[in-house]
Amino acid sequence: MKLAGVGAVLLLLSAIAVAIGVLPAANALAIGDRVWPILLFVVAVTVVAELAAAAGVFDAAGHLLVRLSRGHTLRLWFSVALLAILATSFLSLDTTAVLLTPVVVAVARRAGLSPLPFAFATVWLANTASLALPVSNLTNLLAADRLAGGDPLQFLALMWAPALIAILVTVAALLLFHRRQLRGRFETPVAPRIDDAPLLIVSAAVVVVMMPLLVSGLAPWIPALGAAVVLTIVFAVRSPAALRPSLLPWQLVLFAAGLFLAVGALEALGGAAVIGAVAGAGDDLLGLWRVAASALVGANLIDNLPAYLALEQVAHTPARLGAVLVGVNAGPLITPWASLATLLWHARLRSLEVQISWRTYMLRGCLVAPLVVALATVPLAF
Repeated sequence: MKLAGVGAVLLLLSAIAVAIGVLPAANALAIGDRVWPILLFVVAVTVVAELAAAAGVFDAAGHLLVRLSRGHTLRLWFSVALLAILATSFLSLDTTAVLLTPVVVAVARRAGLSPLPFAFATVWLANTASLALPVSNLTNLLAADRLAGGDPLQFLALMWAPALIAILVTVAALLLFHRRQLRGRFETPVAPRIDDAPLLIVSAAVVVVMMPLLVSGLAPWIPALGAAVVLTIVFAVRSPAALRPSLLPWQLVLFAAGLFLAVGALEALGGAAVIGAVAGAGDDLLGLWRVAASALVGANLIDNLPAYLALEQVAHTPARLGAVLVGVNAGPLITPWASLATLLWHARLRSLEVQISWRTYMLRGCLVAPLVVALATVPLAF
């Protein structure tokens, strides 16, 4: 069943839960009041990222990295990893998985290099680097709402060290796995063709202005929506054919909305007690490892978003909430369905005829995910 179908089923079940009184209508309205700014941000930032990609912003950034690397394969890989971290941090992990992946694959192919080290960098860093900022992941936006009313500085104070550790461990693991493919040099390829230079410049400027505003203390949906409106107007003038309904991530919104209500109904039925027994309690390191491990397992069994929503109920302190984020953001490196970004990434690679073995992916994830989660959780205990 596709994402939209799952979302529709969840919404139907949630409506039945409200109708029979399992989920009180007041609770459903409270959930809606909490999540509408988050879903509006998701829609707006997706439109911005899609239009920026259509303008050639990511292609231009990729070629700039090629020029800066000066023919050194390892230097190019580090540049791609840095771009993946920045794109994930400010534009969300789905942007990195969907829009950056084809760019780095094209860059690698033009340079005569294997695309696999670059493709693995985008998907792993899309997940682990999504701990960095509130806007990096839908789970972060939900958690930030519980930390001092969404203040990004409170989120950064809690999560900067776990994010940094998760990124460094991920980069080290990727270098270890791909060390042979990242040796040597390459010939600098020609620049990709730019069809509309003014459109590229304006789009890049809008993205650059939007990025710091996302962490300025404004509700993230405000600068994202503003940027989406500006780019929509610019494209309506310069390239109206690019404005199509598929720009809107309506399937993801439908799925998320149904999921929020379904988890609300589960909580009303007493699900928190069962989850609490599994996740334990306490802010000491062992207690945080327990809840982070529960989040890692939950994410790889059922997907990271429902795992977060379920465990949020038992994360009664900032440290425990941070441990849940570490588990659901940095942990989904094992199963293909652990993160929507991973499924989107694989679909893009398949369309580009890049073959990835899920067996290899899962075996590597089994080695790296527990290590990343365990180490990234440590700062939360101190």
